[in-house]
Amino acid sequence: MSYEGNKQLITGKSIILRLEIDTNRIRFSDIVTAITDEGGDLVAIDVIQTKQELSIRDLTVNVADTLYTSKIVDKVKQLGGVKLVNVSDRTFLLHLGGKIETKLKTPIQNRDDLSRVYTPDVARVCMAIHEEPRKAYTLTIKRNTVAVISDGSAVLGLGNIGPHAAMPVMEGKAMLFKQLADVDAFPICLDTQDTEEMIRTIIAIAPAFGGINLEDISSPRCFEIEERLKQALDIPVFHDDQHGTAVVLYASLISALKLVGKSIDSVKVVVCGIGAAGIACSKILLAAGVKELIGVDREGALAAGHTYGNPMWNWYAEHTNPNRVTGSLSSVLAGADVFIGVSAAGLLKREDVRSMAANPIVFAMANPNPEINPEEIEDIAAVVATGRSDYPNQINNVLCFPGMFRGALDCRAQTINEEMKLAAAEAIASVISDEERNKLYIIPSVFNQKVAKLIRDKVVEAAIRTGVARRIPREYR
Repeated sequence: MSYEGNKQLITGKSIILRLEIDTNRIRFSDIVTAITDEGGDLVAIDVIQTKQELSIRDLTVNVADTLYTSKIVDKVKQLGGVKLVNVSDRTFLLHLGGKIETKLKTPIQNRDDLSRVYTPDVARVCMAIHEEPRKAYTLTIKRNTVAVISDGSAVLGLGNIGPHAAMPVMEGKAMLFKQLADVDAFPICLDTQDTEEMIRTIIAIAPAFGGINLEDISSPRCFEIEERLKQALDIPVFHDDQHGTAVVLYASLISALKLVGKSIDSVKVVVCGIGAAGIACSKILLAAGVKELIGVDREGALAAGHTYGNPMWNWYAEHTNPNRVTGSLSSVLAGADVFIGVSAAGLLKREDVRSMAANPIVFAMANPNPEINPEEIEDIAAVVATGRSDYPNQINNVLCFPGMFRGALDCRAQTINEEMKLAAAEAIASVISDEERNKLYIIPSVFNQKVAKLIRDKVVEAAIRTGVARRIPREYR
């Protein structure tokens, strides 16, 4: 990776500098001194190539943070007789060649094996599926495979970076599917942001998959794409940025309300940021029983009787804010029990939290920086949660999607409905006992091994109960 233009990407505790060194112009000890003077600790040297007057070496340097990395790189580039070829860190090295691969379940060792997995015997399997299409679930990878699909138009924290740059995120998602729920997932980044073309393409590739996980697609296009695909396909379609976030948000709220002794049907909830995640979070809270829910975006509180340019805002205004409250975020937050932020950094002020009801709950989930830093309100808020891993109570959709799809695949659900989402949230919340629950622990870790299994079981039960399951797992018969 070239350093130029990518300073913001170089992070981590260890970096590797590849240097071309003119041995006639500079001593190696001068390079070491330059690195040390800027806070680096040289821990390894690898000689890549050497000639009489030229040496190419990889220098592994430990650094405290990104600030030191930038200083070290700038200093090395100033040295005469040294050319900085590239800079890598542990993160970039982890991504070399991609992070996933396909493997054979059964090796092909001889001609007999070849004839069974491919021609001529494979024809018998093809015809069995042709005559009875549902056998695709038992005779192909469809039964356990999810497509992770994006157009790269709304990559978290990065925006519209396109399909190629979005691939590392989708690969990471596929890794999480496999490790947390043993679901085989494959990243597919489409080189189009045309809504109709995306819908056609996803429908066309759907036969190979048991589910579709939409990811990082810009709003409001994501709503139409998901809805049209749900109507056209008989497999689950799940936009994780919307519904995964919503499920984990509701799970966190279940736990937080228990902590402060409030019921979900009596609290006033204010949602800041009425995009894909904000609308999905609001829908699940309405389904869970929230009566007074107010959404706030750039134009202030959304209220019925006003016409908005965004059609989803018009729907939102008609289904929320029963008292038709108007005004800014600060004004509508007065007396609120819960703040939910899926907007931008710095929008929430300490004074706003002071104006809320007793024992306020603040979920500041904007990424990469929350609407307010937890340390600013830790003395006045009963519970604070963010989307970040370096604060307690991380609201992370990784808790949801592996178990959600595990359950949907196991019962061959036709769709993922609201009852299945509510069940998943309740499963997540149930991981934490009353004895364990406190203001710094309302939601389990993404590495808690109980989560995916509990979600799977509750999702299967909800799918069977609501009639969308096409297969009843053995334990439920």
